[in-house]
Amino acid sequence: MPPKLKLQSRNTAEAEVPREKQPFAPDEAPSDAAAPALTSSVGKNRKILVVDDNPVVIKAFELKLKESGFAVITATDASAVGSLVQEEAPELILLDVNFPAAGAVQWNGMTVMQWLGRFVEGPPTPIIIITGDDPSTLSKKFMDAGAVAIFQKPLKYPELLETILRTLD
Repeated sequence: MPPKLKLQSRNTAEAEVPREKQPFAPDEAPSDAAAPALTSSVGKNRKILVVDDNPVVIKAFELKLKESGFAVITATDASAVGSLVQEEAPELILLDVNFPAAGAVQWNGMTVMQWLGRFVEGPPTPIIIITGDDPSTLSKKFMDAGAVAIFQKPLKYPELLETILRTLD
């Protein structure tokens, strides 16, 4: 279970709010959102779809990947992945494992991978799993389902970037 963050409201009552693990190791934090994105030829403007229910995590990945020269598409709703893959044709997907319940289907990283395998035509899009959970408990299941790698948050961006480049090349 993620650590809790204590918040105080105006009436000074404390509320417990779960805090997700940060996406990157402390020395890997993305640059300031107000700063212009650095251009880089590393990513060669290849499309990466980042799927996570946390908008802060999405923004952090978006900033880091754009700085490396990737075109970034984002989704906070796992059920949107199928249509985004068909419309945008990303070359790689960074996919979170856990998503809040929404609608009749409980979407999670595994259901997204299964859905893509059944309903999206053409060669499979490589998927890298990004999770706050212990990857040792998930690795076999996701790797057997076709994931190319699994990373635990907070992760080291250079290691992720190396895996992305190796997968795309």
